Amino acid sequence: MRILRLWTDFLWLLYPLRCAACERDLVEGEKAICTHCRYRLPRTHFHHFPGNVVERHFWGKIPLVAAAACFHFSKGERVQRMIHHLKYKQRPDVGVEVGTWYGRDLLQVPAFASIDLIIPVPLHPEKLRLRGYNQAACFAEGLGTGMGKTVLPDGLLKVVATSTQTRKHRFDRFRNVEHVFQAADPAGLTGRHILLVDDVITTGSTLVSCAETLLEVPGVRISIVGMAAA
Repeated sequence: MRILRLWTDFLWLLYPLRCAACERDLVEGEKAICTHCRYRLPRTHFHHFPGNVVERHFWGKIPLVAAAACFHFSKGERVQRMIHHLKYKQRPDVGVEVGTWYGRDLLQVPAFASIDLIIPVPLHPEKLRLRGYNQAACFAEGLGTGMGKTVLPDGLLKVVATSTQTRKHRFDRFRNVEHVFQAADPAGLTGRHILLVDDVITTGSTLVSCAETLLEVPGVRISIVGMAAA
């Protein structure tokens, strides 16, 4: 064990992980985000406030139990850098770590504590192959750890490939994701309260399409959580 510990410490000196929010080298005991950034990231605390801005975003589109996001998203700031590392820099640990923190917070709120299953917004298999992992599933994995809830990483399937949403206008985003998702095991979802998870909530078009698919299953109730809200 001592030799393994020495070898691990040696590798850490050679290849230290960096904070995904500020790029500072992490010290031993820090995971994904340095302590300085962890306490300065712009948390929303929306989970404590029914009718918050994320929840209102979905009013009139889909019926929800609750909705929230962990952070406020601003261009050029820490949260954007963090999510960029998660999605494009091979840092799935960022999603897992943030999800674990936020899952513990959500568990203190009755609406979220009643969750039965956690399902991430899926990637199309081709995009999953190129990226190597689903960033929303990483966040969902952390939420499952923090909340002590079951995660179904393949509970939803994306059966139609779509073009990127990044540069599309609001109406085009909704049209781009119509009828592209499918529940993998509808019978196993019957009567469940499902937490639907994504990385960044913008127009919410993808989440609405996913929720509509899940709501076709009898008795399903939906809540939504994002790592950040733009």
